[in-house]
Amino acid sequence: MTLNNSSEIDIVKANATKINEVDFENLSFGNTFTDHMLVCDYKEGKWQKPIIKPYEPFLIDPSAKVFHYGQAIFEGMKAYKDENDDVWLFRPDQNLERFNKSATRMAMPEVPEAIFIDGLKTIVDIDRDWVKKGLGNTLYIRPFMIAIGSGVIAQPSTQYRFMIILSPARSYYSGEVKVIIAEHYSRAANGGIGAAKAAGNYSAQFYPQKLAQEQGFQQIIWTDDATHTKLEEAGTMNVFFRIKDTIYTAPTSERILDGVTRKSLIELAKREGIKVEVKSVLVAELVEAAKDGTLKEIFGAGTAAVVSPIVGFQYKETYYELPKIENTIALQLKEKLTKIQYKMAEDTFNWTVKI
Repeated sequence: MTLNNSSEIDIVKANATKINEVDFENLSFGNTFTDHMLVCDYKEGKWQKPIIKPYEPFLIDPSAKVFHYGQAIFEGMKAYKDENDDVWLFRPDQNLERFNKSATRMAMPEVPEAIFIDGLKTIVDIDRDWVKKGLGNTLYIRPFMIAIGSGVIAQPSTQYRFMIILSPARSYYSGEVKVIIAEHYSRAANGGIGAAKAAGNYSAQFYPQKLAQEQGFQQIIWTDDATHTKLEEAGTMNVFFRIKDTIYTAPTSERILDGVTRKSLIELAKREGIKVEVKSVLVAELVEAAKDGTLKEIFGAGTAAVVSPIVGFQYKETYYELPKIENTIALQLKEKLTKIQYKMAEDTFNWTVKI
């Protein structure tokens, strides 16, 4: 290993790369990781110096509060390589902003921009060979923070670990996606942590999703916890509905995540003259639109999938198939967004950041 010291980040490079062992044409999402990881600890009330070092397991005390009280948050991001071999990030400032909102809600310390953004740029640059050219090829980036302070008393930790790990990826979802509308289970509640990207939000979804998959559905469209009448998110994604020629998506709230892809699609749609309304859509409105033929599209939006078209939904034992439409708004927006991300189209929004 070689050690490089700078005033901001210590860098310990791996002796050899694993990249030649990877089949980039047959990647399973989130299971292959690059040569390095970033680690930065918070203790005694301040952040320590970050270090980038070879990807490896690490020891942690069995009483660490992350295991017992669930103080864990994360982000999902991607890096893209253009045809000139330049590597780009997409709106990393938005991920930092949301990460720190999550940290505040979970009684964790905010991560300074100098650690999050500079660390992100440095580690992606070191492992830039893992970012492959071509549409659909990306480097998935997972910044996360866990409580590593020891002790099983029910109170916030005083020590935390911020990390960034990287995983080469291709498209996340494939095949047709059918969903079932939740009638009992909820993703989040008012006053809860639904707007935070907290680990517990996702583990709470696993059981209802398992039940849905046993019925032949890939995802759940979540409804509000109080009345189960308002449509909120689709699985781990924000969700959009096209009724006639308007697309609708729920407003962000304590229950709904402020998705970076979501807000980008809204801005893109407005630029393209597509009518967008940010408002709650009722289950009854969706069912009625499906019955009278005005429901044209449903699609999820998130970092991993970008845009995931939904072909039909079930509610109260009745399944509603969506019409098959060529050149859907969902796919138009996906194409325009990905072309910006891969620098195949002008970035009029100034969203992309060069490494």
